[in-house]
Amino acid sequence: MTLHSKIQDAADKSLKPSYFNLPPLDVSVAFPQATPASTFPPSASDYYQSDDLLSPEEQAIRKKVRECMEKEVAPVMAEYWEKAEFPFQLIPKIAALRIAGGTIKGYGCPGLTLTGSAIAIAEVARVDASFSTFILVHSSLAMLTIALCGSEKQKQKYLPSLAQLKTIACWALTEPDYGSDASSLKTIATKVEGGWILEGQKRWIGNSTFADVLVIFARNTTTNQINGFLVKKDSPGLTATKIPNKIGLRIVQNGDIILKKVFVPDEDRIPGVNSFQDTSKVLAISRVMVAWQPIGVSMGVYDMCLRYLKERKQFGAPLAAFQINQQKLALMLGNVQAMTLVGWRLCKLYETGKMTPGHASLGKSWITLKARETVALGRELLGGNGILADFLVAKAFCDLEPIYTFEGTYDINSLVTGREITGFASFKAPMSQRSRL
Repeated sequence: MTLHSKIQDAADKSLKPSYFNLPPLDVSVAFPQATPASTFPPSASDYYQSDDLLSPEEQAIRKKVRECMEKEVAPVMAEYWEKAEFPFQLIPKIAALRIAGGTIKGYGCPGLTLTGSAIAIAEVARVDASFSTFILVHSSLAMLTIALCGSEKQKQKYLPSLAQLKTIACWALTEPDYGSDASSLKTIATKVEGGWILEGQKRWIGNSTFADVLVIFARNTTTNQINGFLVKKDSPGLTATKIPNKIGLRIVQNGDIILKKVFVPDEDRIPGVNSFQDTSKVLAISRVMVAWQPIGVSMGVYDMCLRYLKERKQFGAPLAAFQINQQKLALMLGNVQAMTLVGWRLCKLYETGKMTPGHASLGKSWITLKARETVALGRELLGGNGILADFLVAKAFCDLEPIYTFEGTYDINSLVTGREITGFASFKAPMSQRSRL
């Protein structure tokens, strides 16, 4: 530091008040009239008693996940969201719930019903959407790819430790140039003696910066088809760096993956992925699971708003006593009932073998749309505190935006359903033609 800068720094300090660098007040001291989300509100959103639709086993899953999230995650989520860091110390707590692996049977996985697995994701998302995304990427994408498309040897090698969260996985499909148009990806896999050489780049890959196993999709240079590969962390030529400056799902560690001549042995090529269509069997299930994230987020926002409006007083009465606030609460509550019933029906269609890609896409797109409306109403209800992560709603408002986008944007999912009901695919823009005018 130069003499001039030292003098300038001293002058700047002399101009500021003595309390300028004091730490902020604890929110419970700064705003004692309402309870922050670190003490999570009781569940109050099951107005139509949809819990009755669940089996006793599924109800038990809901109860244990809810208790864990409220006790272990709620007290620290705002802090880690603000820092955009992942609380690794909580992984053993999540592992103890035995929800990783979801519907997978055997190999140390829980073998839950799809409904049970979806309920678990919703309960995680009710408290924190980032944690639900962490589990979805690890379980409903990476683990499920191994379970549905991997060899028996790969299942035995990888799934048991992944189910216990002793190792973590990510799922790398999206690239800088190809998001919605993922089937056009240009990461390549070239066959060499004893294995494959991977070259390319991936983006927005959740868990990638700390994953032990990376499920990578690349184009086979011989067949021009999409293949899948299991890449181990620290493989020579592999790097994964964190994407900064996100406004949503800040706890999730999304990364840019660079593959520079990364060698993958033959035993780690996923034999059941031989074209882009083979990813569809995984995405069909994961899209259902993703549809339950905004359900959970909306449940948490409603619970938070209901408690807040009862505690917060203005004009001599609780905010809950005012008509316009009650109208907004009722609209939010109605949305949660509708979203829950659509999500439940989607699970049942899958479990009976009746679900189509259009069903899954309509569920994901419509539910996220209604969740957006629900969370926006919640932000209004909390006034100034609606922009503080301490009271959940602002954080949920931001977290919902990436959920609205990933696993197929609202528009792309609408077009998947549109293709199914009309018979016409409309994903690519028509070739431009010279106007006849």
